[in-house]
Order: sequence, then C-alpha cells, then structure tokens
Amino acid sequence: MDLSLKSWLPNEQPRARILSSGAEHLTLAELLCVCFGFGSPGEDALTFARRLLMKFGDLDGLLQANVEALLEERGLGDARVAQLKAIHELTIRYSEERMHKEPVGELLNDAHVVARFLQIKMANAENEAFGVMYLDSRHHLLSFEIPFKGSVDRAHVYPREILRRCVATNAAAVVLAHNHPSGRAEPSHADIELTRGLVSLLKQIDVRVLDHIIVARWQTTSFAQRGLLSG
Repeated sequence: MDLSLKSWLPNEQPRARILSSGAEHLTLAELLCVCFGFGSPGEDALTFARRLLMKFGDLDGLLQANVEALLEERGLGDARVAQLKAIHELTIRYSEERMHKEPVGELLNDAHVVARFLQIKMANAENEAFGVMYLDSRHHLLSFEIPFKGSVDRAHVYPREILRRCVATNAAAVVLAHNHPSGRAEPSHADIELTRGLVSLLKQIDVRVLDHIIVARWQTTSFAQRGLLSG
C-alpha cells in the first residue's frame, strides 16, 4: 500500500482537508506535514513528519527536544528547527493567555486546560518542583511561580514562603502543583499531609486552595476531584 502523499488525490491532501473538514481531523504527522510544506531528500513531507515523530517518540518529545538534537536529523536545518521552536512557544503562550483571560476556577471544570498548562510548565523537568498559581478574587491568574525545586523524588516546600507570596500578590486563591518525574501522578501520604497543612495555613488569611494538581508527562491527578483537600 502506497502511503506517500503523491498517491493521494488532491482533495485528500492534508492542506485541502484542513480547509474542507478542519484541522482536528488530521493526524499529528499530517499536521506537521502542513507546517513543513515539503519533506527531505528521498521522502515526502508526510514520510518526513512520521520519521520525526517516531524518532522523538511523540509530538511532545519533538517539540521539547533541544536544538542540537534536532539539527542532527536529516532534513531539519536552522529554519525548520526555528519553526518547531516557534510552534512550541505558541502552544505555551496560548495556554498562558487562556489562564490570564479566563477564570482559572472555571477552567478547573475543564480539567485538561489547567492540567495541560501545568504539564507544559513542569512535566518534563528532571527533578521534582513545586509550583503555585496565584489568583485574584475572580480567580484570574495573577502569576505562576515555581518557588521550590529539589531532587528526583522530592522538593522541599516552605509553607510560610507561599503565605508570604499570597500577601505580596494580594491573592485570594491558589492552585498548587508539583511534578512527579517518575511518570506516575499518584499522591503520596506526604503530598496529602502537605496539602492539608497548606489549606489550613492559607485559610487563616482567607486564601482558598482550589486544587493541588500532580503532573507527569502523561498523567495528572486533581486533589479536589479526589476529595483530598481536607481531612
């Protein structure tokens, strides 16, 4: 079976199908194919895109790869590597823009939106880190900070520092987050105890903890959805 683009009818081509049916109906390889426009010597754009996705594991791996690794690939020169990095940055800025424009408290009901934002920010870190989304009274994002970073399996968190930043940013609510480099997004007993301690501490200054989300590359876990924010 010939899977190359040259065997496809004009109305089956990825670019034509985006215009007729919408981009959501294309595979990742087909979307990359449209972005690149053409392939590399000996392979069309679709074959080229499939090879890159296979080499780097998935789209996330491709976009997160460092410039040096990308430039080693046949068909990826300066222009295309810059194009990939621009695509990656656009996904980050789109996610951040939604966080600033829409109430995070409402976006938590559409869990994948906030989870994806946090995954972009934290999931690929080699060591564990603890982040805080500081929100105003309408739950719009004031700032996202990662104040604590640690080892592969632990980040030391100082609750008083979070309290101090809540006062400094005039936050009315927060969403807590930390990553699990192991790839499993299951909360530990220590995670639960820390969270409940922060809920109690921040309640003293009328700051509400809306959620604590554990992020891994492929998984996220919401403390709120599991009923783990309070004892």
